[in-house]
Amino acid sequence: MRIGELAGEAGVSVRALRYYEEHGLLTSVRASSGQRHYPRGAIGRVRLIQQLYAAGLSSRTIVELLPCIEDGEATPALLDRLSHERDRIEEQIDSLVSTRDRLDHLITTATRAKDVGHRCPGWVGPPPP
Repeated sequence: MRIGELAGEAGVSVRALRYYEEHGLLTSVRASSGQRHYPRGAIGRVRLIQQLYAAGLSSRTIVELLPCIEDGEATPALLDRLSHERDRIEEQIDSLVSTRDRLDHLITTATRAKDVGHRCPGWVGPPPP
């Protein structure tokens, strides 16, 4: 498939695909005309790359991780790095859950206050258990 087709199928820009190639995250075969061609499996790879970027992993970390995904081989150093990334993501999740809980509390309290004609309370302290 050509670069525009892959971009459309994977939901990314052509520019993103070129960036992935520049950083060793994705490979293509060039036709004699210079056009890039990708296998169908590239769609899943691009989606994985997007997911890893969204989780905050760097290009460098993703490049190190991809061989592990492809052939199942991982060095102890890579496993340590991945554990660190997992822990960082877990902290992000905890923080997001806490923020969501505070917003839920604020919404609930504001709805009750509105129903009885009072002002919305400010963002004070953690939500009650």
